[in-house]
Amino acid sequence: MWFNLKRASRATDASLRRDLAQLSESQTASSEISNTEAVVTGAGRDRFVPAIIAVVLVSAALYFGRLVLEPVAFVLFTMALVEPFQKSVEARMGKPMALILTILLALLVISLLVLAIVWSIGDVGHWAVANVDRFQSLYMRANQWLESHEIFTVDLSNSFDSSTLVRIFQAVAVQVNYFMGFALVVFLFLMFGLAEMSEFKIKLEALDKKMSGWSLAETSGRIAEKIRKYMVIRTLASVVTGVAVFLFTLSIGLDLAVAWGVISFVLNYIPYVGPLVAVILPVIFATVQFESWQMAAVIFGSLYLIQFVIGSYLEPMLTGTALAISPFVMLFAFLIWDFLWGMPGAFIGLPVTIALFTIWEQNPSTRWIANLMSTSGAASESLHE
Repeated sequence: MWFNLKRASRATDASLRRDLAQLSESQTASSEISNTEAVVTGAGRDRFVPAIIAVVLVSAALYFGRLVLEPVAFVLFTMALVEPFQKSVEARMGKPMALILTILLALLVISLLVLAIVWSIGDVGHWAVANVDRFQSLYMRANQWLESHEIFTVDLSNSFDSSTLVRIFQAVAVQVNYFMGFALVVFLFLMFGLAEMSEFKIKLEALDKKMSGWSLAETSGRIAEKIRKYMVIRTLASVVTGVAVFLFTLSIGLDLAVAWGVISFVLNYIPYVGPLVAVILPVIFATVQFESWQMAAVIFGSLYLIQFVIGSYLEPMLTGTALAISPFVMLFAFLIWDFLWGMPGAFIGLPVTIALFTIWEQNPSTRWIANLMSTSGAASESLHE
């Protein structure tokens, strides 16, 4: 009996030792898992902080270096647009003639754009100065209506005269002069860029041989193709918008119908803000001309409907999956580039975003960023590839 009790006690001790060993092993494994999670968390935190610092430094460099970087961005953008024309002419007439004709084509397009802007603004300015009394009367009626509804206003009727409008259009003229100077700088850079385009492609091909995972030459080609698609769609939408605005304002008898069509065409190249300005300006002048808020409301609703139908239905239908970038990302990119570079950034911001999106899409290590920025359909297709 004593022997049986002793044997049972030994069995109990052995079982207890096994339980203690298993408990120790589980604690060790748990400690290793915790240490691994801590290492991963620490590594993630170590990568997150430098990433934030890098974003801040790049944003600061873009902001303070905008005087140099803006023309370069516009030159690269223009080179992507004229590349097919230069290739086609070079295949038929040789490189020197292709370079000359491409430069002349770029000069013609830039000159027509500048002349259209200057003419339309000048036409609107002359009309405004000639009808300054109507503007002053409109302001006084609006001021009286606000006061009758006990809304605080500032009486500026004594200082609102022709000189006020002259100062406004002088400020606009300063911006137009800046635009013309900027266009001249871009054109000068463009001449040198087009002359060295073939040598630059050779350098890209040489770099591709030293890289693995993605091709710079292929990526630059895809960027240029997407930018051309974007500009074709934007140009078509701008032409349709300008013609629709011209026909509508002409049919209702609004003065400066041609100028409003040209302004709508030009401003449609600036996403979000441009169409809004192209609606508000004619409404203000229509209120002065017709002296009727009902007529102004009709014009506002009609012009807004034109912008809404073209911007919300025609452009997305034509775009399709050509760009496949989320609309929210496009809006966010517009705000960021407008903050960094002002009005030039508002225009060039989306093409730059398209370029960055294409680079991230082609590079395996950054493809996840492109998936986050893309539409749901494009992201799912990319994940299944």
